[in-house]
Amino acid sequence: MLDGAFLSHAIGWLIGAMTLCAAVVTFGALFAMGRSGYRKD
Repeated sequence: MLDGAFLSHAIGWLIGAMTLCAAVVTFGALFAMGRSGYRKD
């Protein structure tokens, strides 16, 4: 079951998932920082 092709595929999906999560978090942080300039409080 844990042959080289499966392990390579699993690592690729793991890297892809981490990249997607990092992109979402980065977008959220930039969005929050951009909106903080418009707040009145």
